[in-house]
Amino acid sequence: MSPGVVDYLFRQLVAGEPPEDTQWNREGIALSVQGPGAELARRLSETDLDALTPTELFHYVRAAQRLSQWAESLREAAVERYCSGPEPA
Repeated sequence: MSPGVVDYLFRQLVAGEPPEDTQWNREGIALSVQGPGAELARRLSETDLDALTPTELFHYVRAAQRLSQWAESLREAAVERYCSGPEPA
């Protein structure tokens, strides 16, 4: 873990707060429920991985997997359409 995460977790422990960043959860849709698409891609690309707690990092990885699966389904649909070629007249 990065020193920033260790410091954050220590401050949470001293304050009697949970190890998760509850402020992060209140700021909008959690990564764990963000639907795949451009917004999820933006959020993932702008996230500082070194600042995430282990729980947040887990949700980050799951969100990246959802985005990857979604992008793969788009690719497959495009390949299928390309391979089917134009309809005969």
